[in-house]
Order: sequence, then C-alpha cells, then structure tokens
Amino acid sequence: MVDATRPPRASRTPGAAAAQSRTVTAAAESTGAPAAAQGKPAVKSATAPRRAANTARAVKAAKSARAQRAGKSSPAAKADKVAKPRKNLVRDSFSMPREDFDLIDALKARALEVKRVAKKSELLRAGLHALNILEAAALAVALDRLMPVKTGRPKKKN
Repeated sequence: MVDATRPPRASRTPGAAAAQSRTVTAAAESTGAPAAAQGKPAVKSATAPRRAANTARAVKAAKSARAQRAGKSSPAAKADKVAKPRKNLVRDSFSMPREDFDLIDALKARALEVKRVAKKSELLRAGLHALNILEAAALAVALDRLMPVKTGRPKKKN
C-alpha cells in the first residue's frame, strides 16, 4: 500500500538517490550480479544496525541466563558482592652474595624436614618479621654480621 501523502522514499532525504546508486548488497558484490537481478533492494535497510544491537543484547541476555543456571554469577551480581580488600604486592629486585643466596636453599630444605614447602619470598618475609621483633641493639649486631654489598646496578660490559 502506497501512502499518497508522503513523497517517494528517495526524495525524503538529501542524497538518498546517490546513496541508492552507490550501495549494493553484500550478496550482489560476491556474485557480481546487480542487486535488483537477485530480487533484493539496492539500499541496505536502515534497521540493520538496530537489529544487530537487538541481537547482541539477546545473546548477552542468553549468556547471562545460562551462567545463572550453571551457578555462575553475572557481572551485575559480582558488582553487588562486597569486594575483598586486596593486599598490595610490591615487586622489587636486589643483589646478595652467593653465600646468602645459598642459605635460601638450605632453609627450604629445613622447611621440608618439617613437611612445609617454603617459597623464597616466604623465607625472606619470615626473616623480615624475625628481624622486626628484635631489639635495636640485637638488630644492629645482626646487620653488622652481614658482608657489605655495593649498591646500584652493575655496569654494562661492552
């Protein structure tokens, strides 16, 4: 049914006729035949982007429903949960004499004797906590026992 009160579709928007002649459907491009010969309109539908958005929303809703049925929480449900405070971890690097580094392996072996696997970082942190509880004089004695190490990065060899 044609509405006599409305102008033809091509004249409603400026440049629509030029766009109509430039735009060809993907099927016509792939076969090389004109779109009209395939029984398809030459102009792409203006509702195609809207349909794509609706389809994307439908897919997202379906995934969310499947996740809820599977017992997983959706992103919205995750936001509702109270976030656990995370400890800030700091990465650092340092140098130490080979003898001190070998002590790490010896301490790992001692931990295995009491059926406790220990990581290098755990041993270093435990050492820091042990030093922290020392009195100032005992801390000074422990630090004086250490062999001095040059600070800074080693120079590059050419």
